[in-house]
Amino acid sequence: MHILIITDRFYPEITAPSFRILEHSRKWIELGNEVTVVTCAPNFPRGELFPGYRNALYQEEIIEGIRVIRLFSYMAPNEKLVRRVLDYASFMVSAILQSFRFPGFDLILATSPPLFVPMAGCVISRLLDRPWIFELRDLWPDSIKAVGALNGGIVSFTEKIELFLYRNSDHVISLTHSFKENLVSRGIPAEKITVVENAVDTDFFHPTNVKLDARAALGVNGKDFLAGYIGTVGMAHGIETIVHAASLCKDHEHLKFLIMGEGAERARIQELTNANGLKNVIIRDFIPREQMPSYLSCLDAFLVHLRPDPIFRTVIPSKIFEAMAMEVPIIHAVEGESACLVEDAGAGVCIPSGNAEKLAAEVIGLSAQKDRLTQMGRRGREVAKEKYSREVKARDALKCMELLLEKRSQQKHADAECEK
Repeated sequence: MHILIITDRFYPEITAPSFRILEHSRKWIELGNEVTVVTCAPNFPRGELFPGYRNALYQEEIIEGIRVIRLFSYMAPNEKLVRRVLDYASFMVSAILQSFRFPGFDLILATSPPLFVPMAGCVISRLLDRPWIFELRDLWPDSIKAVGALNGGIVSFTEKIELFLYRNSDHVISLTHSFKENLVSRGIPAEKITVVENAVDTDFFHPTNVKLDARAALGVNGKDFLAGYIGTVGMAHGIETIVHAASLCKDHEHLKFLIMGEGAERARIQELTNANGLKNVIIRDFIPREQMPSYLSCLDAFLVHLRPDPIFRTVIPSKIFEAMAMEVPIIHAVEGESACLVEDAGAGVCIPSGNAEKLAAEVIGLSAQKDRLTQMGRRGREVAKEKYSREVKARDALKCMELLLEKRSQQKHADAECEK
């Protein structure tokens, strides 16, 4: 089987879909399949071209056996909505116009958000008569509406496009059961949706895969308790809650907070930290993927946080699995499906989102419970290996694609018989 993946984010960009696609593709190739990824030149999150790349109309490279086709797009930082829409739309148009140059393939996997990617998948599917799968990583436009980035008229129009794409797709792969329940409640048949949760490469994210002294790089000594957030610093994440919690802990000199990442809210978080004169908060840029295990390993607790909005009850942040694989206990401030996952695994403690007082209290309390932290870390890795390894989830997604192609083949055969 030759799988064509359409995504606006791919390696070497540091994003969850980049690594999900890279690691799934690697497994699919190991199992005897071909994979082509259609994407743009790497530029996320600053909208600046990565060294060694060109923003050309069409270019190809090979990454770990994956044929990668990079197309022109209008590059914009992950901040202003209008410019980001132009970014997404330009990639969609490029993908459709250049689709005649793509190698022969059997099936399209279009990953969303943004919705512009499955829009391209839908059009290319019709142009080239190939089935397509809508991979649902987050609910658009609900998640944008939750952070106040869209008005009512635009939301309503976008929801109509969203539902059209779900109905028009040949299948939907959803990353959470909550997403599936949402779609079913809106009229999408349950049998059309397969849940394949996010996962982690448990060999790469392994407690022994530590290549550098991250604490020394951060200026944190071995006696300090370090609680860290690593990920996008965006409007949905409510990172100001972590800053407020750090302020409540500033009299505890051994407690330190790390915020590592970039995004639309990064500058504001830096300003908030400076305005409060917080010496216990360390803010750093994204790091290369190769260093991720080292920085996760240096944490005493991993912080997961999203704003307190009902839509985020449906989300499972992908960094949960990486922390679990690295035996790092989690302080989890997202209610809903992901909280159940952490609690069931025994991999951490769950608190309400947006509650700086509760977060501060948990950090202070856990800093004196080293044995408990160790136990949570070990349980987290055991569950990550058993239920959320990339090997298992890649096979689940592949099986879904194989069944779709088999069903389509049977339907074509039946149609041909009827025409005789």
